[in-house]
Amino acid sequence: MIYFDNAATTYPKPECVYTAVDKCQRNFGVNAGRGTYKTARQASEVIQRTRVTLAELVNISDENNIILSPSATVAMNIVLNGLDYNSNTIVYITPFEHNAVARPLKRLSDIYGFSIEILPFDGRTQELDKEAMRNKFIVKHPDIVIVNHVSNVTGNILSVDEIFNASREYGAITILDASQSLGLVPIDLSSQKTDFLIFAGHKNLYGNFGTGGFVYNSNVKLKPFFTGGTGSDSLNLNMPRQLPDLYEPASHDIVSISALNASLSWIIEQSVKKIYIHKKELTDYAVQRLSELSSVTLFLPENRKNHIAIISLTHTNYRPEELADILDNDFDIAVRSGYHCAPYVHKLIGTEDSGGTVRISIGYYNTKNDIDSLINALRELD
Repeated sequence: MIYFDNAATTYPKPECVYTAVDKCQRNFGVNAGRGTYKTARQASEVIQRTRVTLAELVNISDENNIILSPSATVAMNIVLNGLDYNSNTIVYITPFEHNAVARPLKRLSDIYGFSIEILPFDGRTQELDKEAMRNKFIVKHPDIVIVNHVSNVTGNILSVDEIFNASREYGAITILDASQSLGLVPIDLSSQKTDFLIFAGHKNLYGNFGTGGFVYNSNVKLKPFFTGGTGSDSLNLNMPRQLPDLYEPASHDIVSISALNASLSWIIEQSVKKIYIHKKELTDYAVQRLSELSSVTLFLPENRKNHIAIISLTHTNYRPEELADILDNDFDIAVRSGYHCAPYVHKLIGTEDSGGTVRISIGYYNTKNDIDSLINALRELD
């Protein structure tokens, strides 16, 4: 199989991830933080090392501000449901947001009656209209601003700094969805005006499913959304006040966290910069080859410097689901078709009525030969 669905989850994983899973299951797959025996301490040490490496990756000083959760979606729900709202609250999002943002916000808006505004982007260029954004902010001051760092549909790297800098002038809370970017695009929270950064462990961090979380980079207070046992302060029926325990009830998935710990070490060894350069070369090569096909329409950012790893396309002769099935059944090439859990972007790029797009998402282990095989398959279908 040639695998081009890395935006859903990266596959395969580095060999060290498979080794770490087996080692953990066999040697210390116990309940971390719930016992003082040496195996439980070993499990707790792996969790703490994972926090330390994640803190290093985003350049913050306190690893206890790394909050681990079962997924980016769970982390986003913890953050969004922990904030305060009323009917006058104004939340801004981009048209590139995933349903991990859109659906929790819709539910909260239904409860509190607040307004959700879409930041202005050009459908052709996928560029932010900065002047229109500032005018919107003047008329409707932002209280919360959420930005998807890298679109899971078009691979567009959004202008986070410009959006967050402008919104901070109004005291807005800023949330960065880095599910598609952490581990691929350099992030420095020591200088970036981000209150909460959401991450997924199984995408560009190359860990397993079952890991995600958020970075608490703010003085904004979050109400606990989930409550339960933490192994600490157990006689207190309120959640412990210290981080990370306040937002981490329930037993940790030590096996998945061990995998993430190993994959993070691999990323640090490779370097985010080198991973980015490698995937950028493959992305540009794929765009070049796909552009040779007259039957294919590509939905790309105009500024190709702000484009990485993900390419959406439609085909003249096939609906997205038909093309994906043919590539799978006849050529053993795995791609994703449909709307990709991102409801707003298809209105922006004009693919609402065509069944969405076929998404080619490139991983570290893809090669130019993989891309050539895809091109040859598409040529056969012309």
